[in-house]
Amino acid sequence: MKPEVPVLPHTPGTGQVSTPVSRLTSLGWQPFFASQISIDELTETPPVRVTEVHRSGLRVLGYDVDMMVPPRAEATVGDWLLLDRALPSASRLLERKSLIKRRAAGHDRSVQLIAANIDTAFIVTSCNLDFNVARLERYVALAFDAGVTPVILLTKPDLCDDPAPFVVDAKAISADVAVLTLNAKSDEPRSKLAPWCKPGQTIAFLGSSGVGKSTLTNSLSVGEVAATQAIREDDAKGRHTTSHRQLHILPNGCAVLDTPGVRELQLTDAEEGVAEVFSDLDELSLECRFNDCKHISEPGCAVLAALERGDIDAARLARWRKLVAEDQHNTASLAQRRSKDKAFGKMVRQAKKHKSR
Repeated sequence: MKPEVPVLPHTPGTGQVSTPVSRLTSLGWQPFFASQISIDELTETPPVRVTEVHRSGLRVLGYDVDMMVPPRAEATVGDWLLLDRALPSASRLLERKSLIKRRAAGHDRSVQLIAANIDTAFIVTSCNLDFNVARLERYVALAFDAGVTPVILLTKPDLCDDPAPFVVDAKAISADVAVLTLNAKSDEPRSKLAPWCKPGQTIAFLGSSGVGKSTLTNSLSVGEVAATQAIREDDAKGRHTTSHRQLHILPNGCAVLDTPGVRELQLTDAEEGVAEVFSDLDELSLECRFNDCKHISEPGCAVLAALERGDIDAARLARWRKLVAEDQHNTASLAQRRSKDKAFGKMVRQAKKHKSR
């Protein structure tokens, strides 16, 4: 099957394809990336964007480029490379505008890169058993920490008697996050998401399997670019239809990332994101007597005092404690692994040097 070729914007009234700059814009090229390179580099090593990641390599697209390059652990979907045609593995990775990551699932103490250079993260959930405030808070914290604008999308409103309670609960997560209800199979996505889906912007759909991420991608693309499946009726759980992260280019020049459903979302290095989601509790903690207060039973705890007064919700406080503890544990564990890996690498280099002597 021939790989999808992104749409080239046309110059109105001419019927001709656009200039290289416009072509790059449709792939998400912005001044932030242009400021990192010179005119000579633009010619000698043309910018290309990673649109798919496979074990065998990375698919990259540029003005006149559509090819596979060797895999590299530090690159993810959405990254920009300066393509070295003679030696693609030596292509330079440009500084990222944003990076969404999580602790990898399982017992392996490593970080999984989800996507780079995303402008807006649409956090998708449905008005059924999939709806979970704690999970939404995790996604919002992930987006905030990455410097990405989060927007919560509530799909399948027809599956409940009244979607209003879902909207209320979602809006309570953060006053800085927009919440929208829409039918992914209708024309609503194109109209309601238009403010964020502009030329040169990159959006991503994040959420569990079966909530409508691929359907939303298809709706914006006005065509079937992503496979879809129905959810299981007994427990409202979805099936994995998107097997890998892939960046699609919309006809209007907006890039959209469809992602597989995430079963386990473990935060790491996301202290600022968690603090922003729970900004009221974070500010209260500054008034605690002890700087390392855990807000459990310590004397002089401003958070516990607010709980006793009824100013804060006990369930929300419990979720905050859990996220803070999880992020601190994962961050420390990953830092320990990096330290061990660095020490092991140093030992190997020393052994090789000794052997060569």
